[in-house]
Amino acid sequence: MPRYSRDSRRVLRSARCRLLRALCRGPESSGGQAAGRSEQGSAVVEFTFLALLLMVPLVYFIITVAQMQGGSFAVVGAADQAAKVYVAQPDSASARAAAEQAVALALADFGHSPDQASMATTCDPADCLAPGSAVTVTVRLSIPLPFVPFQDGIRLSATEVEAAATQIVGRFR
Repeated sequence: MPRYSRDSRRVLRSARCRLLRALCRGPESSGGQAAGRSEQGSAVVEFTFLALLLMVPLVYFIITVAQMQGGSFAVVGAADQAAKVYVAQPDSASARAAAEQAVALALADFGHSPDQASMATTCDPADCLAPGSAVTVTVRLSIPLPFVPFQDGIRLSATEVEAAATQIVGRFR
């Protein structure tokens, strides 16, 4: 360790104290007390306030987008399964009922209520269960805003998603 004279040690100690005071306390106020002392702890309060102000809408946005993504996966699966079930039935009435049940099950798997969805079926040619005809099932789902209570049939929806699937009725049944 190098040896310093008494004066140089005193100068170094004084410089170190002034440097620490400047770094830790900030600029000196006119009263001789550091200006930062009166605001001690305010950074925690400001951070908490800003974090809540910014994080709550961000988390709500992420939950809403996740609901919409889950809804789009649900309608794709529901339309596909409904079309497959529809062409496997022997008559139109049982085909419609089986397709509606397939839609309800597929939507329930993703946590959506079947009363939020609608199903439409189109056929080309007009006889849906004739061999070689194309059956298209379209499922539309209204996705509600999360954590928003509904009153008396009033629904606030985030979006509506729609998917369609087509199946060909086989020649040999």
